Amino acid sequence: MHRRHFLAITSAAAAALGLPRATPARAEEPAIPGRKDKVVLPDAEWRKRLTPDQYRILRDAGTERAFTGPYHDSKADGIYLCAGCALPLYDSRTKFDSGTGWPSYYDDIGDDHVALRDDSSWFMVRTECVCNRCGGHLGHVFDDGPRPTGKRHCINGHALRFVPWSDEAARKLALPKGYTRPGTPTKATP
Repeated sequence: MHRRHFLAITSAAAAALGLPRATPARAEEPAIPGRKDKVVLPDAEWRKRLTPDQYRILRDAGTERAFTGPYHDSKADGIYLCAGCALPLYDSRTKFDSGTGWPSYYDDIGDDHVALRDDSSWFMVRTECVCNRCGGHLGHVFDDGPRPTGKRHCINGHALRFVPWSDEAARKLALPKGYTRPGTPTKATP
């Protein structure tokens, strides 16, 4: 059995049974110090703002069952935001079908948007992806993705909100300075 399938099955089984994580959730910890627009809210406010699935994933570091969350099979062009604080996280142009049942991306929008940290829950050592503004748990990143990065950001769909690129709102998002969407032609220099 491939590692990705083992992780998918064990995570989904634990989520379906409602089992708590082997280590406490760390969503309230700051991801990378120094971000000036951090969103820190009391637990009661998070519960009001988020759906039960979003809360369980973003604040309690849960996971959704494979093939049940939104966006795992979406092919729409746009930007995926954190469902907790609306920080842009992933561009649909980096999305690929990993066959795992979760939305997968070969890259994030920027290091100051998605932070990575060690996660030793469920008796495994993995790299957790968290929103760098609100600290919400997004999913995990693995080294079995496609080119050009070789990474697979395996993200819970309930942790995301989608904004189509055709919407005027997408062009007003706080994308990293100098961000160019993958596949966008660059100007040739003479």
